[in-house]
Amino acid sequence: MAPTMKRNVSSEKTAEDSSKRQKIDLECTVVRIVDSRKHANDVFDVLECLQTEKEKNVIDAIGACSKLFCTLLERRDLFVGKLPSEEETSADKHSAEDMYRMFMRHRYNSCVEMLLDHLHHNSHQVKENALCALMKFAGAVGQHPLEDLDWSEHYSFPRELIQAVVERLLSKTEDNSLLISRYQEFLEMEDVRYYVMSSLRENIALVMDKNKGALMPIYQSNVFTLMSNINMPSQEAELTNFLVKQEAKHEDWKAAKLNEHKRAFEKMWLGFLKYKLPNSMYKKVLVILHDSILPHMSKPTLMIDFLTAAYEVGGAISLLALNGLFVLMHQHNLDYPDFYQKLYNLLEPSVLHVKYRARFFHLANLFLSSSHLPVYLVAAFAKRLARLALTAPPTGLLMVLPFINNLIRRHPSCRVLIHRPSASDEPCEDPYLMNEEDPAQSRALESSLWELKSLQKHYHPDVAKAAMAINTPLSTLEDDIDELLELTNYELMERDLKQNDPKDGVVPLEFEPATHLLQGGGGGGGAVLGQHFGLLA
Repeated sequence: MAPTMKRNVSSEKTAEDSSKRQKIDLECTVVRIVDSRKHANDVFDVLECLQTEKEKNVIDAIGACSKLFCTLLERRDLFVGKLPSEEETSADKHSAEDMYRMFMRHRYNSCVEMLLDHLHHNSHQVKENALCALMKFAGAVGQHPLEDLDWSEHYSFPRELIQAVVERLLSKTEDNSLLISRYQEFLEMEDVRYYVMSSLRENIALVMDKNKGALMPIYQSNVFTLMSNINMPSQEAELTNFLVKQEAKHEDWKAAKLNEHKRAFEKMWLGFLKYKLPNSMYKKVLVILHDSILPHMSKPTLMIDFLTAAYEVGGAISLLALNGLFVLMHQHNLDYPDFYQKLYNLLEPSVLHVKYRARFFHLANLFLSSSHLPVYLVAAFAKRLARLALTAPPTGLLMVLPFINNLIRRHPSCRVLIHRPSASDEPCEDPYLMNEEDPAQSRALESSLWELKSLQKHYHPDVAKAAMAINTPLSTLEDDIDELLELTNYELMERDLKQNDPKDGVVPLEFEPATHLLQGGGGGGGAVLGQHFGLLA
């Protein structure tokens, strides 16, 4: 074994030495090319290393290319203007100076294409280095343009290069979330952010129309990841960080205007959301919609169609759509017909078990806080919640019971639900129609909250105690349910354990010692299982 280990160590050292020599050779080659034009053909050696299979060699070549072409751009040693093909380049038509610049410009174009291809490399480190090199080129080309500019709306910003980078990031076959998170550093720059948003909108329209709006989960995931990494400024004074700094005379540049950023942001999201999305993507969008999307749109009301469509889906998606609808109703005067009827129909058994339960009840509490709601509507919500409470877990009950009590406090006319003497005299049929979709037709006011009476015998003492609150006159001060919204089973158990005497340290139990399987020690011998099975001491 010893000789084998020695050979392995020797092999690793040889590879490391070879890598160091490769890096030194590349650095020397770059210096020769920069110092003397007679070594211009050595650029092929650098580009050849860019195509090798060894990861370390490729990374070293990317660094060498970045240094070489950024230097040539700064020195204006690349041809500016419409670049003729290499077949059209001849000494008869062009000067030696122009021929050198055309030659290097062609090599630069080849380097950019290779770096763009490396954004699909198997190694993340190669992809990351290629991305950073391309953005260095974008900054250098922005300061030293390679085209004859007509000073249009884009000025000297390298829009085509950014579009190419965005296109590679939005892969249809590979999850690029890690690489996109690295790209967020560049999205903090105002001009990069603006042109990335424009490129996203164009790419989404092109790809989705080409695929006839078909579901492409990986592509849509990459699109969402890139869009959700865009942090919009809130004031125009914050627009100070640019990749390409334009001259003062170009103050009307769109990338320097907050309103233009908002328009681009709005068009980007609307362009994405108009296509069919998988349910998982619906949820991701709706979770961030009210905080990260609506506040930065120039016309948030344009999201009405998306939100109403999401609200019609049902389940957790409908719950999440409430946030966006609340923002539009509260801040933008959205008139949403039958809103309370649809909110009422969201109250089904699953609502007390879903991941977004806390968010739903927080919003429901806001919607039902108005004292101007009709009494039949509030009674219907209280009754429906009480009926759902019969099958709810303890964590849900500890939130729902105070919620119902608060509804009765806000609307004293609903006290008839807990003060109906006939309801306790003898068993009778409950007139409440649980399956009725219209709360006005549910006959809730004709019923009573007998469910709360039943829950006073709940196995969990905290639930039984909360249900007994209706036995005494309710105070005018509402219960604070905020701390109960996120209550979990683990927290509930921890709380119960801590309520015991810390000196005791023993949880009280009440049981009869078992002498047989499924048979207590209290006697009644002769059980069938007890005859065939027993517990070993």
